[in-house]
Amino acid sequence: VQLQASGGGWVQAGGSLSVSCAASEFTFGRHTMGWFRQRPGEEREFVGAIRMGLGSGYFANSVRGRFTISRDNGKNTVHLQMNRLKPEDTAVYYCALAMRHPIVSALPDPGNYDYWGQGTQVTVSS
Repeated sequence: VQLQASGGGWVQAGGSLSVSCAASEFTFGRHTMGWFRQRPGEEREFVGAIRMGLGSGYFANSVRGRFTISRDNGKNTVHLQMNRLKPEDTAVYYCALAMRHPIVSALPDPGNYDYWGQGTQVTVSS
């Protein structure tokens, strides 16, 4: 399984960006796809996750209502749409795939994800 992240970039506060994650040699099916982010010197932080049965997704409090996740099963791609961005959203964003099925309360734990994309930078200026 390989996960390839793309998108991101630079935007002013209040703007929008999107990042995508394409999976090769794998079909999403019912598996969980998560998004995490990491700022320099900090631990990796959960952003959100999506899988069948989670409806529109499960999100960290810090991004709920501003970020959405969608999936294109035909293209084996997951998209993270980030709106009303804030400077504190600046980080490297990673997509991740869980081969198991973590319960909702376990979704924020990076240890429950088996494959990771390479990360893409998102920078929000004030």
